[in-house]
Amino acid sequence: MNEKNPPAIRLRGLEKSYKDLRVLCGIDLDVERGGVFALLGSNGAGKTTLVRILSTLLRADAGTATVNGFDVAGRAARVRESISLTGQFAAVDEILSGRENLVLVARLRHVADPGAVADDLLARFSLTGAGARRASTYSGGMRRRLDIAMSLIGNPPVVFLDEPTTGLDPQARVEVWEAVKGLADNGTTVLLTTQYLEEAEQLADRIAILHEGRIIVDGTLEELKRLLPPAEVEYVEKQPTLEEIFFAVTGGSERGRPARRTAPSEK
Repeated sequence: MNEKNPPAIRLRGLEKSYKDLRVLCGIDLDVERGGVFALLGSNGAGKTTLVRILSTLLRADAGTATVNGFDVAGRAARVRESISLTGQFAAVDEILSGRENLVLVARLRHVADPGAVADDLLARFSLTGAGARRASTYSGGMRRRLDIAMSLIGNPPVVFLDEPTTGLDPQARVEVWEAVKGLADNGTTVLLTTQYLEEAEQLADRIAILHEGRIIVDGTLEELKRLLPPAEVEYVEKQPTLEEIFFAVTGGSERGRPARRTAPSEK
């Protein structure tokens, strides 16, 4: 690894407990710059705890973590300058219009020409036509897209999206997926936590599975597929889905095994 250009995120031996409950049990992880890195895990796996540590909202018990080359414990202010965090629920002011929300955040961050920044982000996230409307009139997908747009003001190199599609309907989820793809296309490093297997499959360049406080696999989707035996082929080859991989590596149910595909018997 070239330390003059360190990974966007690096974790070594990261641990966190709440009294007797061990949530993170020695996490080692590198997230390269650019693209979408998905952290996949069930509810309670420790995904949000990890994001809170990386965003300086929570202290680890042991180990080290750096974001954009800065130690999260020793240089928290520089880390906060480098990141943006979008949680599970859209943090928009519903009384203000979409454009006013963006202008407000731009002014708080002392960005030059807040109006121009707001207009650019409205266009980028396909919200120009709704920019003058109160955010309270927005659909769930529109609010989430506005929330992500607000998080990009100041051009942070690293963005944390903590289960960004929780509670959204399928159409709104697709809208958010398109927004996330746009972030990666523009060179932003996105750490996405999700419990939706299809979401990780659709968006991520690399995927890590967090299970019982540990990273148990880390790789591209194709690399993860190779963890399972080759699909049985009679007439049609069925490649393992990410859901099957997840249950296989976490020791889950038989859903983790590739299904056997056969053709109907010929009469």
